Amino acid sequence: MARSASKGAVKDLGLAPEGVLRIEWAARDMPVLRLLRERFAREKPLQGLRVSGCLHVTTETANLALVLQAGGAQLALCASNPLSTQDSVAAALVAEYGIPTYAVKGSDTQTYYRHIHQALDHAPQVTLDDGADLVSTVHKERRDLLDGVIGGTEETTTGVVRLRSMARQGQLRYPILAVNEADTKHLFDNRYGTGQSTLDGITRATNVLWAGKVVVVVGYGWCGRGVALRARGMGAQVVIAEVDAVRALEAVMDGHRVMPLSEAAKLGDIFVTVTGNISALDRCHLEAMKDGAIVANSGHFNVEINVKALEEMAVSRRMVRPLVEEFSLKDGRRLYLLAEGRLVNLAAAEGHPPSVMDMSFANQALCVEHLVQHGRELDPAVYGVPREIDQQVANLKLRSMGIALDTLTEEQRRYLASWEVGT
Repeated sequence: MARSASKGAVKDLGLAPEGVLRIEWAARDMPVLRLLRERFAREKPLQGLRVSGCLHVTTETANLALVLQAGGAQLALCASNPLSTQDSVAAALVAEYGIPTYAVKGSDTQTYYRHIHQALDHAPQVTLDDGADLVSTVHKERRDLLDGVIGGTEETTTGVVRLRSMARQGQLRYPILAVNEADTKHLFDNRYGTGQSTLDGITRATNVLWAGKVVVVVGYGWCGRGVALRARGMGAQVVIAEVDAVRALEAVMDGHRVMPLSEAAKLGDIFVTVTGNISALDRCHLEAMKDGAIVANSGHFNVEINVKALEEMAVSRRMVRPLVEEFSLKDGRRLYLLAEGRLVNLAAAEGHPPSVMDMSFANQALCVEHLVQHGRELDPAVYGVPREIDQQVANLKLRSMGIALDTLTEEQRRYLASWEVGT
């Protein structure tokens, strides 16, 4: 049962001490955010700025919130997924850090959207989103707030796709910086973060041995690349299903088998969807799977697996472990769905490790600062992260790791800028 507070709605404020320890533990591996927090505390670039964020309420997000708070921002947070909230972290944000937070793990859909509206009651000047639920709610139901919004940021691939659709249809009313498109985000967070955390979530939920298993990865974007890389590293035989010829070719060159999902469905022991699309695993695939197949999703929304079809196919169903539901079919086969088809890496584990979220959330913090400085100059559209922010994050991360770079000589700079010198 959620416990309401004057500064939010969380499960239990008594969990706050545990949450503080977890936030502090994550901070150890987030040196870039620590450096930004120190600068923001000195310079106060966000003084008085109202920020509403719809993000996974985890230890890493808490550290981002503390950076923005140090910069002078007034925050309100809500969850971007009903199963990703870490209740102790939500409690700590409210009780220890004074940040209004509306998030309870396992919330139903009605509560989830009520929390979004409560975060929007803050009348934000900047929005932070992970999946675009906050932005879409503003545009559909809280249009009275639009004139006061300078701009927003978007964390994930799925959200960027939704927002670009809004922009194409002329529906987007304020500029969005697509944090997901920064190299220091998707090349690391999506690949290494999703890869490791997805296997972590499936392992925690099932205790399965990966070695020797046939793992079917549906989608070979940056998240799919990461899942495939980590599964192969654990000794699995990886099969890739793709609709994009270039990505399929890349998967072949990376050493994976590539085949239509209709064929892969007959072979797989474990299936992971990472497409950002609906019904990537559909009824026809579920009907072809062998007894005991495990099905999981690491895409943002719980639409990638056709759960309704699985429910219709089943003659009985039961929870056999936390977050593991067994569906018994008419022919005697059993299929196992993890975490209701929601993000398995956050629902069954802790999401991405702090060290990779350090870069993603450094981009978030710097993009908020950029919007304060330049947001009013931008037309309503989806923009990439400025290159200088990407480079700044990379340089700060390398410095924190004790790694130095070479620099070009003046002669090399002149050569790269010229055209006269040839063979």
